[in-house]
Amino acid sequence: MELVATPENPVPDGAVLVGLTTQDGAQLRAARWAWSSAPRGTVVVLPGRAEFIEKYFETISELLARDFAVVALDWRGQGLSERQLRNRRKSHIDDFEIYERDLVALKEQVLEALCPRPWFALGHCMAAAILIQQTRAGRSPFARIVVTSPMIDLYRLPLKAGARILVEGLDIAGFGGAFVPGGRGRPVFLQSFAETVLTSDPIRHARTAAILKAAPELGVGDPTIGWANAAFRLMRQFEDADYPRRTLTPILVIAAGADRVVSTSATELFAGRLKAGRFITLPYARHDILMERDLFRTQFWAAFDAFIPGVEDRLATSLASMQTPRRRTWRFWPWASAAAS
Repeated sequence: MELVATPENPVPDGAVLVGLTTQDGAQLRAARWAWSSAPRGTVVVLPGRAEFIEKYFETISELLARDFAVVALDWRGQGLSERQLRNRRKSHIDDFEIYERDLVALKEQVLEALCPRPWFALGHCMAAAILIQQTRAGRSPFARIVVTSPMIDLYRLPLKAGARILVEGLDIAGFGGAFVPGGRGRPVFLQSFAETVLTSDPIRHARTAAILKAAPELGVGDPTIGWANAAFRLMRQFEDADYPRRTLTPILVIAAGADRVVSTSATELFAGRLKAGRFITLPYARHDILMERDLFRTQFWAAFDAFIPGVEDRLATSLASMQTPRRRTWRFWPWASAAAS
């Protein structure tokens, strides 16, 4: 295992690679970064679906500049962690609860032994859903959580009930390891800038593509039918009005106003029911907020700094009044050649 550097994306100073073994034997890649003489705590950076540690080097550097220790993880099935299927391009899982084993290994083998408290989490899309599921179950080790573009529901998925039935039927029939209909093995981050719905920043888009070109083994393609079925099952739980009300860890939810991967309106509804939550929308931002233009990233960091490590949230509250634009576009399979999570 190693961390892959490119000229535009150097490894932040002080990186230490860590190999993890989960309770079910999966081998994971993690990395940690040292802290100042007066650390403010540890932030765990958790990528979205199909992502990898290297994509967050800029964010990690910004967290280090804020005097946090930082830990980052490649989930099982992506990055340089162990794949669940022989085809390394397939992003697969049978149940989202399995991802919690990755978090348990990270906690026991890295956080408890090496990292100063309090512990915070920063998760994007799929990782946000995993973090919410863990804290809803009362097992979260984090004092506060920040999530961007959480996978609460998909963006304008037509015939959603039919899609759920289809993937469930295909999964039961033994096709769980196949790509979703229309899916393929080419990483979405290799799309041209004109095709992408993830970011409006051409420089950061090109930087991510350059990482995958330098290290193709980091990439995965579209999810499998099994992954999609597991994701649908989890998102159906989020539809229960009591689900967010029983989620007690303080969570800052940051949505993208021009998101075409996940549903901003569903995120608003869910976040509005959180007992210990804050919610803001960044108007006109696309799905991948931390890979967006500086205009949007500045707003993200203002909200983050107001929420972590637990100081007054006045700025986050003021940002919450921003209105979310609505854009109409239709796509039957939102994962297939369209977006990462």
